[in-house]
Amino acid sequence: MASNNKKQTEWAEAKKKCRLNEETVRMAKEMGLNPRSLIKNIPSKTQKWKAPVHVWIREMYQKRQEKAPRKKGLKKGCTD
Repeated sequence: MASNNKKQTEWAEAKKKCRLNEETVRMAKEMGLNPRSLIKNIPSKTQKWKAPVHVWIREMYQKRQEKAPRKKGLKKGCTD
């Protein structure tokens, strides 16, 4: 029970520090991301090339959604 409470606290902290909304948090959880890894990926002032965390999550989620149907198609092709 304490572990679950700690996880909720970590997600709340990541949501605040990374300026995430509920949907972006849901995407991150669905992909199995760790709240601490999100905080670590906040770009510093010198990392202008790095996308904000919410953009990074959305791009990664979209790429995974595009790959999922292809993987299912490959699996079906193997069994035929």
